Order: sequence, then structure tokens, then C-alpha cells
Amino acid sequence: MSGAQPEKSRGRRGKAVCALLLATSMFALLRPGQLHAQETELRGEVSESAILSDQQRKAKQLALATQGQQQSANSAQDDAPPRTYLPASAGAVPDDTNTDAATGSIFDPPQATDDTATDNPTPPKPRRRPSSAGQNAADLDKTKADPRATGKSKKKKKATTATTDTTQAATDDTDGADQEAANRRALTVDSAGRQKLDPGAERTAAIEGQNKKAEEDPFQPTGVKWGSFVIRPSIEQGMTATTNGDSSSAGTSALLSETALRFTAVSDWRENSATIDGYGLFRETVSGYRVHDAQGRIEGQLNVDLDNELRAIAKLGYEAVPETASSPNAIAGVSTQPLRQTIDGSLGVEKAVGKMQYTLTGAVSHDFYGDAELSDGTTLSQKDQDNTLYTATLRTGYEISPALTPFSEIEVGRRAYDQRIDNEGFERSSTRLGARAGLQLDMGEKLSGEFSAGWLREAIDDKSLEAISGATVNADLKWSPERGTTIGLTGKTTVETTTTAGESGDILYSGRLTAERQIRANLTANAALGVDWRDYVGIDGHDRILSAETGLTWWLNRYAGLTSRVRTEKLTSNLPGRDYTANSIYLGLKVQR
Repeated sequence: MSGAQPEKSRGRRGKAVCALLLATSMFALLRPGQLHAQETELRGEVSESAILSDQQRKAKQLALATQGQQQSANSAQDDAPPRTYLPASAGAVPDDTNTDAATGSIFDPPQATDDTATDNPTPPKPRRRPSSAGQNAADLDKTKADPRATGKSKKKKKATTATTDTTQAATDDTDGADQEAANRRALTVDSAGRQKLDPGAERTAAIEGQNKKAEEDPFQPTGVKWGSFVIRPSIEQGMTATTNGDSSSAGTSALLSETALRFTAVSDWRENSATIDGYGLFRETVSGYRVHDAQGRIEGQLNVDLDNELRAIAKLGYEAVPETASSPNAIAGVSTQPLRQTIDGSLGVEKAVGKMQYTLTGAVSHDFYGDAELSDGTTLSQKDQDNTLYTATLRTGYEISPALTPFSEIEVGRRAYDQRIDNEGFERSSTRLGARAGLQLDMGEKLSGEFSAGWLREAIDDKSLEAISGATVNADLKWSPERGTTIGLTGKTTVETTTTAGESGDILYSGRLTAERQIRANLTANAALGVDWRDYVGIDGHDRILSAETGLTWWLNRYAGLTSRVRTEKLTSNLPGRDYTANSIYLGLKVQR
């Protein structure tokens, strides 16, 4: 009985063990699928045969965990933190799928050992639930394992379970798409903050660290605000040493004091615009040849946009200049040449019709002369030279391109003398007629302006006087070959009248080539070449005037600078008593606002 009792007890224990194993297998089959374990950082392609053989070899060493431990593991998986970001770039770790399992393949699960360091393994990484079919197959393999390995596998249960699930996750076909979605979703707190604060992946420098935009011309005058205008005044004071005080055939050396006042006023209106320019030049002898003269000019321009694409341009000016000693109207043997004053104005209307451009301009200019002071103290009236010129000009242009517009002009006019018959008995009034053709350029700062050529004729009312006629050339061009350099070309044709008995007057051609170079921000150099040709009408005479000038301006600061220039001028004529040469050097201080 005693021997049969143990056998009966062992039989009941065996049945209990079998029932326990059967219940555990049924629970494993019926429980919900677990999350697949997340991929580890070690990645590589593993063949299905290698995985299955590895599972079969290792399944013999693994035991089925108890139901309570399994539930604890499931609870730990459910509470695991969300999966973290894994880099998608290849080559993070070396891929080696040919490593033998016995030599320690990177995909081998940890071996069951008696090392006490594994009794408290680190928590497994978050895992993804596998498919039901895959999980059930794994559970069936576990039920076929040797039950005697259960005791030894209890210590390594958590580590082996995580490693086995990781291996199964590597064989899942949809794992790549899930991992890519996880990479997009898994954002750390720092990365999310950077995306919100810096969506353009570019950092903006601090305000105090940014460089201020450099001024194009740091020494340009700032101006003074006056109503709706900005006024930029300047004054220049200096000394001139010259070999010819008044640029005449009788002039001698002198030291002169020169004062120049200049100003520019520009409106800041929203639509229309207005500008006012003026200058004044005063020269006085300090020592040497006696010189005492003053001259100046002020002019304004108003641009107004009208309806029907019309644009009006109005100009008004006043000038006071003494007659120069080299002028054909200069009076010999006087202490002071007469002062010539001019009041001029014009009004023009522009209109564009398609590519055609039309401009009609009417102008009036009135000259009146003061008395000349003779050397003996008496005066000589010059009233017979006072006259008024009325002109009307029609310009028609065709815009080939925004940069090129050829044009033609027709001018008609009348010159009327205040004194119909002058002191010598000649009737000086005349009728004016001219025609020109030219090209207007507009290439921005590179090249702009216009030039033209034509013919002009003034027929004097007195039949005994020959008409003043000749070719005309006019130009006003600005060319900038590079930044900081400006080259200008100006040309002008002027009809000069006279009251000299038997003479009609002359045509004066004037040309200037100028250059300005900004060597440094505070140092500017300039140069000029000039040619004048005067052709007398009624007599065989002509004058030629050549001039050259160069100068420097060094700005001490935005408001003051030192300026200097050297000039030479020479007149050659086939008429007696007109030749002269004048050389001068100037040094002064310029102040601007």
C-alpha cells in the first residue's frame, strides 16, 4: 500500500502538470496578440530559414513561463513608453547575415547562464504587437519545448522573450512602412520645439548683431527739411592764384578771394515734383590785377501729371552775369563791364500715343543790359541790346524700345528788340527757324541722355545784315562705365547777337567732356576738357578756346571738406587783340548741410 500510494500520488501530480500545461497552451492561443518589439539599432536582412533554424535550436532551451509571469509581462508591454525615433539611413551598423550562430551572430538571443548579473535585466524596449498567426506559431513552438528547461529559463525569461519578439519583428513584411511612420511621429521635446521656433531650419541673428546697410554715399548732404521741400545748401570759400585776373588780352596776375554759394531744393510730394537750383559766385581782388564781379542764377522746374496721359513741365529762371572781357560785345577801355540779366521761362506738354511721343514747348527769354562804367567815371548805356526771344518747339518721337527713342524737332521763333532801331541805325529784330533730329537714350544709370544735330537760321529784319545761320549740335549724355565713375558729354549751339555796326553776330559751339571718380568714400577726383568755337557772321573771323581742369575734394566729415583745382585756358583768334592765356590754382574749404 505504501508503495502504491506514492505511485498514485505521482500519477495525480503528472495529470495536474499535464492539465496545467494544457491550460497554459489554451490561454496562449486565446490571448490577444502582443505588440511587436521595436527594431533594435542593429539592422540587416535575415533569411527566413536562418530564423527558423535558430528558433528550433533555442526552443529546446526555453521553458514556458507561468500564467502570472506572462500577465505581468503583458502589463509591462502595455505600459511601455512610445517607440523612439530610429535613423532611416543605411549603414548605421554593419550588416552581416552570414555569421554562424555558434560563433555569436548579432541576431542570436542571449544564452541561458547562471550569471547573477542577468537576474535583474534592463526593461525591454517598446514592442509592436505581432500578427495573430505569427504569435500563435511561436506559442506552439514553446509548448513543444522540453519542460525540464523551465527552471533554468526562469531567470532569462524576460530577456529571451524580448529578443525572440525582435527577431520576429525583423521578418514582418510591413515593418519598414511602420518604422517610417514611427520616424515621422516620434519627436522628442527638443526637436518639436526646434520645429516650432525654427521652421525654416535657419537661425536669424540677433538684432544687435546684424550689420547696418552701408550708405551708398556716406558724405552726401543730409539736407534741411523746410515745409514739403528738402534743401541742401553749401558754401565754399577759397583763394585763387591766377596769371590773368579777368581772362582778357590785357589781364595780369592776381590773388583773388572766391566765395561760392549753392543750394538745391527737392519736393517730397506724392505725385508731382518740383526742384529749385541756385548758385552765386563772388570774386574780389586781394592783391594784383583789380577784379570785382558777381554772378548767379536761380531756376525752378515743376512737373505735373494731367488727365488723358498728359504731362506738363514748367520752368522759370533768373540769371545775372557781367559781360566777360572775351565776349564779342565787350567794351574796351571800361572799368566795369555791363551786367547782363536774363529772365527765362517755358511751358511744355507731353503726351504718349502708343509708341509715339509728342512734346510741344513754348519758351520766352528776355535779356536786358546795365550801363558800362568807363575809365573816366562816366557811363555808357546798353539799352539798345535789350531783346526778347519767343520760340515754339514741336518734338515727335517713336519708341523703338524703352532704351531708344529717335526724335525730330521743328523750332520757330521771333527775336524782338525793345529798341526797334539801335543806336547805329540798324533794325535788329529777326525771325528764327530750325530743324533737328536726334536720339534719346535711357539705359538707367549706365547711359542716359540725348543728342541731336540740325540747322538753325535767324533772318534779321534789316536787309543790309546777313542772316545768322549754321549747323547745330546739341548733346547731354551721362555714362557710367563702372560704379563710382561718371563721364559726361555736353554740347550746345548758341546764337549770339550784337549791336556792332555792320555785324550780324556769331554762332558759338561749346563742348565739355567731364569725368568724376570716387577714389574713396571721402575722396573724389574730377577732370574736364573744353572746346569752344565761335564763328562770326558778316566778317571773316573766328575764335577758338581750349580749356582743361582737374581737381580733388577730400571730405573731413559729412559736413566739411577741402577742395582744390588747377585750370588752364587759352583763346586763339584771327581777330586782333583777342588772344590770351590764363592759368590758375585754387584751394578752399567747402561746408554743406
